[in-house]
Amino acid sequence: MLQTVQFPSRFDVVVVGARCAGAATAMLLAEAGLRVLAVDRQAYGSDTLSTHALMRPAVMQLSRWGLLDSVIRSGAPVIRSSTFHYGDEEVPVPIRPEPGIPGLIAPRRTVLDRILVDAARDAGAMVLHDTTVHELTFDSHGRVRGVVVADARGHIAKVAAELVIGADGFGSFVARRVGAPTLVTGRASVAHVFGYAAAPKDLHGYHWYFGVNAAAALIPTNDGLACFVVSIPTSQFDSGFRADLVTHGQLKLATLAPELGTHGLAASVERLKAFRGAPGRLRQAYGPGWLLVGDAGFFRDPLTSHGISDALRDAEGGATAVISGSEAALRRFQEERDSMAMPILAATDDISAFDWSLANLPERHKQLSESMKAEVALLTARSQCRQQPVAGLPEASLQIESIPQTPIGANG
Repeated sequence: MLQTVQFPSRFDVVVVGARCAGAATAMLLAEAGLRVLAVDRQAYGSDTLSTHALMRPAVMQLSRWGLLDSVIRSGAPVIRSSTFHYGDEEVPVPIRPEPGIPGLIAPRRTVLDRILVDAARDAGAMVLHDTTVHELTFDSHGRVRGVVVADARGHIAKVAAELVIGADGFGSFVARRVGAPTLVTGRASVAHVFGYAAAPKDLHGYHWYFGVNAAAALIPTNDGLACFVVSIPTSQFDSGFRADLVTHGQLKLATLAPELGTHGLAASVERLKAFRGAPGRLRQAYGPGWLLVGDAGFFRDPLTSHGISDALRDAEGGATAVISGSEAALRRFQEERDSMAMPILAATDDISAFDWSLANLPERHKQLSESMKAEVALLTARSQCRQQPVAGLPEASLQIESIPQTPIGANG
Protein backbone atom coordinates (compact mmCIF):
# COMPACT_ATOMS: atom_id res chain seq x y z
CA MET A 1 0.00 0.00 0.00
CA LEU A 2 1.34 3.43 -0.92
CA GLN A 3 1.47 6.05 1.76
CA THR A 4 2.98 9.50 1.95
CA VAL A 5 6.14 9.60 4.05
CA GLN A 6 8.76 12.18 4.86
CA PHE A 7 12.33 11.42 3.87
CA PRO A 8 15.50 13.46 3.58
CA SER A 9 15.61 15.76 0.57
CA ARG A 10 19.41 15.55 0.37
CA PHE A 11 21.58 12.49 -0.23
CA ASP A 12 25.19 11.99 -1.13
CA VAL A 13 24.16 9.77 -4.04
CA VAL A 14 20.93 9.04 -5.89
CA VAL A 15 20.94 5.80 -7.89
CA VAL A 16 18.39 5.66 -10.72
CA GLY A 17 17.48 2.01 -11.22
CA ALA A 18 17.51 -0.67 -8.52
CA ARG A 19 18.11 -3.94 -10.29
CA CYS A 20 21.46 -5.76 -10.44
CA ALA A 21 23.75 -2.82 -11.16
CA GLY A 22 21.82 -0.20 -9.21
CA ALA A 23 21.07 -2.25 -6.11
CA ALA A 24 24.65 -3.53 -5.89
CA THR A 25 26.04 -0.01 -6.28
CA ALA A 26 23.68 1.34 -3.62
CA MET A 27 24.66 -1.49 -1.27
CA LEU A 28 28.40 -0.85 -1.62
CA LEU A 29 28.07 2.92 -1.23
CA ALA A 30 25.81 2.61 1.81
CA GLU A 31 28.22 0.14 3.42
CA ALA A 32 30.91 2.81 3.09
CA GLY A 33 28.76 5.27 5.02
CA LEU A 34 27.31 7.35 2.20
CA ARG A 35 23.71 8.53 2.32
CA VAL A 36 22.15 6.72 -0.63
CA LEU A 37 18.73 6.83 -2.27
CA ALA A 38 17.92 4.30 -5.00
CA VAL A 39 14.70 4.55 -7.01
CA ASP A 40 13.16 2.19 -9.54
CA ARG A 41 10.04 2.63 -11.63
CA GLN A 42 9.11 -1.05 -11.36
CA ALA A 43 7.65 -2.86 -8.35
CA TYR A 44 9.81 -4.55 -5.74
CA GLY A 45 10.60 -8.10 -6.83
CA SER A 46 9.21 -7.64 -10.36
CA ASP A 47 10.53 -9.68 -13.29
CA THR A 48 12.56 -8.51 -16.26
CA LEU A 49 13.95 -10.05 -19.44
CA SER A 50 17.08 -12.04 -18.68
CA THR A 51 18.95 -15.17 -19.68
CA HIS A 52 19.67 -15.60 -15.92
CA ALA A 53 22.90 -17.51 -16.61
CA LEU A 54 25.49 -16.10 -14.24
CA MET A 55 29.05 -16.63 -15.38
CA ARG A 56 31.96 -17.07 -12.99
CA PRO A 57 32.68 -13.32 -12.52
CA ALA A 58 29.11 -12.69 -11.31
CA VAL A 59 29.18 -15.71 -8.99
CA MET A 60 32.52 -14.52 -7.60
CA GLN A 61 31.03 -11.13 -6.78
CA LEU A 62 27.98 -12.58 -5.03
CA SER A 63 30.22 -14.89 -3.03
CA ARG A 64 32.53 -12.04 -1.99
CA TRP A 65 29.55 -9.97 -0.87
CA GLY A 66 28.12 -12.84 1.20
CA LEU A 67 25.00 -13.17 -0.97
CA LEU A 68 25.63 -16.39 -2.89
CA ASP A 69 24.24 -18.64 -0.15
CA SER A 70 20.95 -16.71 -0.21
CA VAL A 71 20.71 -17.17 -3.98
CA ILE A 72 21.36 -20.91 -3.67
CA ARG A 73 18.82 -21.23 -0.84
CA SER A 74 16.22 -19.70 -3.15
CA GLY A 75 16.13 -23.01 -5.03
CA ALA A 76 18.12 -22.05 -8.10
CA PRO A 77 20.12 -25.18 -8.98
CA VAL A 78 23.91 -25.10 -8.85
CA ILE A 79 25.28 -25.51 -12.38
CA ARG A 80 28.24 -27.89 -12.70
CA SER A 81 28.52 -28.22 -16.49
CA SER A 82 28.08 -26.17 -19.62
CA THR A 83 27.54 -28.03 -22.91
CA PHE A 84 28.05 -26.43 -26.33
CA HIS A 85 26.16 -28.01 -29.25
CA TYR A 86 27.68 -27.19 -32.63
CA GLY A 87 25.20 -28.90 -34.89
CA ASP A 88 25.59 -32.60 -34.12
CA GLU A 89 28.80 -32.10 -32.13
CA GLU A 90 28.63 -31.79 -28.33
CA VAL A 91 31.39 -30.19 -26.28
CA PRO A 92 30.79 -30.58 -22.53
CA VAL A 93 32.72 -28.26 -20.23
CA PRO A 94 32.80 -29.13 -16.51
CA ILE A 95 32.52 -26.22 -14.09
CA ARG A 96 35.23 -26.56 -11.49
CA PRO A 97 34.18 -25.70 -7.93
CA GLU A 98 36.26 -23.30 -5.87
CA PRO A 99 36.21 -22.37 -2.18
CA GLY A 100 32.91 -20.65 -1.57
CA ILE A 101 31.78 -21.22 -5.17
CA PRO A 102 30.26 -24.69 -5.72
CA GLY A 103 29.44 -23.94 -9.36
CA LEU A 104 27.52 -21.45 -11.47
CA ILE A 105 23.89 -20.45 -10.90
CA ALA A 106 21.01 -18.90 -12.88
CA PRO A 107 18.41 -17.40 -10.50
CA ARG A 108 15.19 -15.77 -11.65
CA ARG A 109 15.47 -12.01 -11.59
CA THR A 110 12.54 -11.92 -9.18
CA VAL A 111 14.93 -13.65 -6.77
CA LEU A 112 18.31 -12.09 -7.54
CA ASP A 113 17.17 -8.48 -7.76
CA ARG A 114 15.20 -8.79 -4.52
CA ILE A 115 18.24 -10.21 -2.68
CA LEU A 116 20.41 -7.32 -3.87
CA VAL A 117 17.76 -4.73 -2.94
CA ASP A 118 17.39 -6.26 0.53
CA ALA A 119 21.17 -6.16 0.95
CA ALA A 120 21.22 -2.48 -0.06
CA ARG A 121 18.54 -1.69 2.51
CA ASP A 122 20.35 -3.70 5.18
CA ALA A 123 23.46 -1.62 4.44
CA GLY A 124 21.50 1.58 5.09
CA ALA A 125 20.38 2.68 1.61
CA MET A 126 16.84 3.94 1.09
CA VAL A 127 15.27 2.10 -1.86
CA LEU A 128 11.97 3.26 -3.34
CA HIS A 129 10.10 1.26 -5.98
CA ASP A 130 7.18 2.38 -8.16
CA THR A 131 9.06 5.68 -8.34
CA THR A 132 9.93 7.44 -11.59
CA VAL A 133 12.61 10.03 -12.25
CA HIS A 134 10.93 12.88 -14.12
CA GLU A 135 13.97 15.09 -14.48
CA LEU A 136 17.54 15.73 -13.44
CA THR A 137 18.41 19.05 -11.85
CA PHE A 138 21.47 21.03 -12.94
CA ASP A 139 23.33 24.01 -11.56
CA SER A 140 24.32 27.06 -13.60
CA HIS A 141 27.53 25.33 -14.70
CA GLY A 142 25.70 22.29 -16.11
CA ARG A 143 26.63 19.96 -13.25
CA VAL A 144 23.98 17.45 -12.20
CA ARG A 145 22.73 18.33 -8.72
CA GLY A 146 19.87 15.90 -8.11
CA VAL A 147 16.59 14.51 -9.41
CA VAL A 148 12.87 15.16 -9.47
CA VAL A 149 10.94 11.97 -8.73
CA ALA A 150 7.28 10.96 -8.62
CA ASP A 151 5.57 7.89 -7.21
CA ALA A 152 2.63 5.99 -8.72
CA ARG A 153 0.16 8.43 -7.15
CA GLY A 154 1.89 11.43 -8.62
CA HIS A 155 3.52 12.71 -5.45
CA ILE A 156 6.51 14.81 -6.50
CA ALA A 157 9.80 15.34 -4.67
CA LYS A 158 12.94 17.26 -5.55
CA VAL A 159 16.00 15.49 -4.17
CA ALA A 160 19.45 17.05 -4.06
CA ALA A 161 22.56 14.91 -4.46
CA GLU A 162 26.25 15.41 -5.10
CA LEU A 163 26.15 12.52 -7.57
CA VAL A 164 23.44 10.84 -9.66
CA ILE A 165 24.20 7.33 -10.87
CA GLY A 166 22.35 6.00 -13.91
CA ALA A 167 21.70 2.29 -13.52
CA ASP A 168 18.54 2.46 -15.60
CA GLY A 169 19.34 0.13 -18.46
CA PHE A 170 20.10 0.30 -22.16
CA GLY A 171 17.66 3.15 -22.80
CA SER A 172 18.97 5.06 -19.78
CA PHE A 173 17.12 8.31 -19.08
CA VAL A 174 20.13 9.55 -17.13
CA ALA A 175 22.52 8.88 -20.02
CA ARG A 176 20.24 10.64 -22.49
CA ARG A 177 19.60 13.61 -20.24
CA VAL A 178 23.30 14.28 -19.59
CA GLY A 179 24.22 13.59 -23.20
CA ALA A 180 26.67 10.81 -22.34
CA PRO A 181 28.80 10.29 -25.46
CA THR A 182 28.82 6.86 -27.12
CA LEU A 183 32.43 5.71 -27.37
CA VAL A 184 31.94 2.42 -29.27
CA THR A 185 29.00 0.88 -31.10
CA GLY A 186 28.73 -2.83 -31.91
CA ARG A 187 28.00 -4.18 -35.36
CA ALA A 188 25.53 -7.00 -34.66
CA SER A 189 21.90 -7.06 -33.54
CA VAL A 190 20.20 -10.25 -32.39
CA ALA A 191 16.57 -10.85 -31.41
CA HIS A 192 15.78 -13.20 -28.53
CA VAL A 193 12.57 -15.01 -27.57
CA PHE A 194 12.26 -16.13 -23.94
CA GLY A 195 10.01 -18.78 -22.38
CA TYR A 196 9.88 -20.94 -19.24
CA ALA A 197 9.03 -24.64 -19.16
CA ALA A 198 9.76 -27.61 -16.92
CA ALA A 199 13.46 -28.43 -17.05
CA PRO A 200 14.08 -31.75 -18.86
CA LYS A 201 15.03 -34.39 -16.30
CA ASP A 202 17.77 -35.91 -18.47
CA LEU A 203 19.57 -32.63 -19.25
CA HIS A 204 21.64 -30.91 -16.60
CA GLY A 205 23.61 -27.69 -16.56
CA TYR A 206 23.67 -24.98 -19.20
CA HIS A 207 23.12 -26.03 -22.82
CA TRP A 208 24.01 -23.76 -25.74
CA TYR A 209 22.89 -24.68 -29.27
CA PHE A 210 24.19 -23.20 -32.54
CA GLY A 211 23.15 -23.57 -36.16
CA VAL A 212 22.85 -21.56 -39.35
CA ASN A 213 21.62 -18.05 -38.47
CA ALA A 214 20.20 -19.27 -35.17
CA ALA A 215 21.10 -20.15 -31.61
CA ALA A 216 19.24 -21.41 -28.56
CA ALA A 217 19.82 -22.00 -24.87
CA LEU A 218 18.46 -24.10 -22.02
CA ILE A 219 19.21 -22.54 -18.61
CA PRO A 220 17.90 -24.22 -15.42
CA THR A 221 16.48 -21.74 -12.93
CA ASN A 222 14.16 -21.63 -9.91
CA ASP A 223 11.03 -23.73 -9.30
CA GLY A 224 12.11 -26.65 -11.48
CA LEU A 225 11.90 -24.50 -14.60
CA ALA A 226 14.36 -23.77 -17.35
CA CYS A 227 14.64 -20.58 -19.34
CA PHE A 228 14.47 -21.47 -23.05
CA VAL A 229 15.87 -18.86 -25.41
CA VAL A 230 15.80 -18.80 -29.20
CA SER A 231 18.02 -16.22 -30.90
CA ILE A 232 18.07 -15.07 -34.53
CA PRO A 233 19.37 -12.00 -36.40
CA THR A 234 17.09 -9.01 -35.90
CA SER A 235 16.50 -8.82 -39.65
CA GLN A 236 14.90 -12.29 -39.60
CA PHE A 237 12.81 -11.38 -36.56
CA ASP A 238 11.45 -8.30 -38.31
CA SER A 239 10.70 -10.14 -41.55
CA GLY A 240 8.00 -12.35 -40.03
CA PHE A 241 9.29 -14.29 -37.02
CA ARG A 242 7.73 -11.84 -34.57
CA ALA A 243 4.22 -12.47 -35.93
CA ASP A 244 3.99 -15.88 -34.21
CA LEU A 245 6.64 -16.33 -31.54
CA VAL A 246 5.40 -19.73 -30.37
CA THR A 247 5.27 -21.43 -33.77
CA HIS A 248 8.41 -19.93 -35.25
CA GLY A 249 10.33 -20.16 -32.00
CA GLN A 250 9.48 -23.80 -31.35
CA LEU A 251 10.28 -24.81 -34.94
CA LYS A 252 13.67 -23.15 -34.68
CA LEU A 253 14.31 -24.76 -31.28
CA ALA A 254 13.33 -28.21 -32.59
CA THR A 255 15.76 -27.80 -35.49
CA LEU A 256 18.63 -26.80 -33.24
CA ALA A 257 17.89 -29.19 -30.37
CA PRO A 258 15.72 -32.14 -31.44
CA GLU A 259 16.49 -33.92 -28.14
CA LEU A 260 14.31 -31.40 -26.33
CA GLY A 261 11.23 -32.88 -27.97
CA THR A 262 8.13 -31.01 -26.83
CA HIS A 263 10.01 -29.06 -24.18
CA GLY A 264 10.67 -25.42 -24.75
CA LEU A 265 8.73 -22.46 -26.00
CA ALA A 266 5.58 -24.38 -26.94
CA ALA A 267 5.32 -25.70 -23.37
CA SER A 268 6.06 -22.36 -21.71
CA VAL A 269 4.16 -21.81 -18.48
CA GLU A 270 4.44 -18.04 -18.98
CA ARG A 271 3.66 -15.79 -21.91
CA LEU A 272 6.61 -15.64 -24.29
CA LYS A 273 8.61 -12.42 -24.26
CA ALA A 274 10.90 -11.04 -26.91
CA PHE A 275 13.74 -8.57 -27.19
CA ARG A 276 14.15 -7.23 -30.72
CA GLY A 277 17.85 -6.67 -30.22
CA ALA A 278 20.20 -3.71 -30.47
CA PRO A 279 23.89 -3.31 -31.29
CA GLY A 280 26.25 -3.21 -28.33
CA ARG A 281 27.18 0.17 -26.95
CA LEU A 282 29.88 1.58 -24.68
CA ARG A 283 29.15 5.05 -23.29
CA GLN A 284 31.29 7.57 -21.45
CA ALA A 285 31.21 6.36 -17.84
CA TYR A 286 31.08 9.66 -15.95
CA GLY A 287 30.78 13.41 -16.14
CA PRO A 288 29.99 16.43 -13.92
CA GLY A 289 27.79 15.04 -11.16
CA TRP A 290 26.89 11.77 -12.94
CA LEU A 291 28.09 8.19 -13.37
CA LEU A 292 26.76 5.24 -15.40
CA VAL A 293 26.82 1.55 -14.42
CA GLY A 294 25.25 -1.60 -15.85
CA ASP A 295 23.62 -1.53 -19.29
CA ALA A 296 23.36 2.26 -19.03
CA GLY A 297 27.12 2.44 -19.49
CA PHE A 298 27.95 -0.80 -21.29
CA PHE A 299 25.55 -3.04 -23.18
CA ARG A 300 26.48 -6.10 -25.20
CA ASP A 301 24.15 -8.64 -26.81
CA PRO A 302 22.58 -11.19 -24.42
CA LEU A 303 23.71 -14.05 -26.69
CA THR A 304 26.88 -14.44 -24.60
CA SER A 305 25.00 -14.21 -21.27
CA HIS A 306 27.45 -11.84 -19.66
CA GLY A 307 25.30 -8.85 -18.71
CA ILE A 308 24.93 -9.58 -14.99
CA SER A 309 28.67 -10.16 -14.68
CA ASP A 310 29.26 -6.76 -16.30
CA ALA A 311 26.70 -5.13 -13.99
CA LEU A 312 28.17 -6.47 -10.74
CA ARG A 313 31.78 -5.85 -11.82
CA ASP A 314 31.09 -2.23 -12.75
CA ALA A 315 28.91 -1.65 -9.69
CA GLU A 316 31.93 -2.41 -7.54
CA GLY A 317 34.34 -0.48 -9.72
CA GLY A 318 32.08 2.56 -9.85
CA ALA A 319 31.32 2.46 -6.13
CA THR A 320 35.03 2.23 -5.30
CA ALA A 321 35.74 5.30 -7.44
CA VAL A 322 32.92 7.28 -5.82
CA ILE A 323 34.11 6.39 -2.33
CA SER A 324 37.63 7.49 -3.25
CA GLY A 325 36.14 10.85 -4.15
CA SER A 326 38.57 11.99 -6.83
CA GLU A 327 38.53 12.66 -10.55
CA ALA A 328 41.53 10.36 -10.91
CA ALA A 329 39.57 7.49 -9.33
CA LEU A 330 36.68 7.99 -11.76
CA ARG A 331 39.12 8.04 -14.66
CA ARG A 332 40.69 4.79 -13.43
CA PHE A 333 37.23 3.24 -13.19
CA GLN A 334 36.48 4.10 -16.80
CA GLU A 335 39.86 2.83 -17.98
CA GLU A 336 39.41 -0.43 -16.08
CA ARG A 337 35.83 -0.84 -17.29
CA ASP A 338 36.82 -0.21 -20.90
CA SER A 339 39.78 -2.60 -20.70
CA MET A 340 37.31 -5.35 -19.71
CA ALA A 341 34.42 -4.26 -21.93
CA MET A 342 36.20 -3.89 -25.26
CA PRO A 343 37.35 -7.53 -25.60
CA ILE A 344 33.97 -8.80 -24.35
CA LEU A 345 32.11 -6.59 -26.82
CA ALA A 346 34.38 -7.64 -29.69
CA ALA A 347 34.01 -11.34 -28.88
CA THR A 348 30.25 -10.99 -28.47
CA ASP A 349 29.97 -9.19 -31.80
CA ASP A 350 31.97 -11.95 -33.49
CA ILE A 351 29.49 -14.54 -32.20
CA SER A 352 26.34 -12.42 -32.65
CA ALA A 353 27.12 -11.62 -36.30
CA PHE A 354 26.17 -15.20 -37.34
CA ASP A 355 28.79 -14.99 -40.08
CA TRP A 356 30.64 -18.03 -38.74
CA SER A 357 30.63 -21.68 -39.68
CA LEU A 358 30.14 -24.41 -37.07
CA ALA A 359 33.77 -25.32 -37.68
CA ASN A 360 35.19 -21.93 -36.66
CA LEU A 361 32.62 -20.93 -34.02
CA PRO A 362 34.49 -22.77 -31.20
CA GLU A 363 37.47 -20.49 -31.81
CA ARG A 364 35.23 -17.45 -31.28
CA HIS A 365 33.97 -18.94 -28.05
CA LYS A 366 37.58 -19.43 -27.02
CA GLN A 367 38.19 -15.70 -27.56
CA LEU A 368 35.24 -14.93 -25.30
CA SER A 369 36.59 -17.32 -22.69
CA GLU A 370 39.97 -15.56 -22.76
CA SER A 371 38.35 -12.19 -22.16
CA MET A 372 36.44 -13.67 -19.21
CA LYS A 373 39.71 -15.04 -17.76
CA ALA A 374 41.09 -11.51 -17.71
CA GLU A 375 37.98 -10.38 -15.90
CA VAL A 376 38.31 -13.14 -13.31
CA ALA A 377 41.93 -12.10 -12.78
CA LEU A 378 40.81 -8.51 -12.19
CA LEU A 379 38.21 -9.55 -9.63
CA THR A 380 40.69 -11.83 -7.90
CA ALA A 381 43.14 -8.94 -7.64
CA ARG A 382 40.60 -6.62 -6.03
CA SER A 383 41.17 -6.26 -2.35
CA GLN A 384 39.04 -8.45 -0.10
CA CYS A 385 39.03 -5.57 2.38
CA ARG A 386 36.20 -3.06 2.11
CA GLN A 387 36.76 0.68 2.20
CA GLN A 388 36.58 2.14 5.70
CA PRO A 389 33.22 3.84 6.34
CA VAL A 390 33.15 7.53 5.48
CA ALA A 391 30.79 10.27 6.54
CA GLY A 392 30.07 11.42 2.99
CA LEU A 393 31.71 12.65 -0.16
CA PRO A 394 34.71 14.99 0.22
CA GLU A 395 33.59 18.14 2.02
CA ALA A 396 35.01 20.40 -0.67
CA SER A 397 32.64 18.92 -3.23
CA LEU A 398 29.43 19.23 -1.17
CA GLN A 399 27.92 22.37 -2.65
CA ILE A 400 24.22 21.55 -2.52
CA GLU A 401 21.53 24.12 -1.99
CA SER A 402 19.25 23.48 1.00
CA ILE A 403 15.90 22.03 -0.06
CA PRO A 404 13.08 21.62 2.48
CA GLN A 405 11.82 18.17 3.48
CA THR A 406 9.45 16.98 0.76
CA PRO A 407 6.75 14.29 1.03
CA ILE A 408 6.55 11.49 -1.51
CA GLY A 409 4.63 8.25 -1.68
CA ALA A 410 6.61 5.11 -0.82
CA ASN A 411 5.86 1.45 -0.34
CA GLY A 412 4.41 0.94 3.11
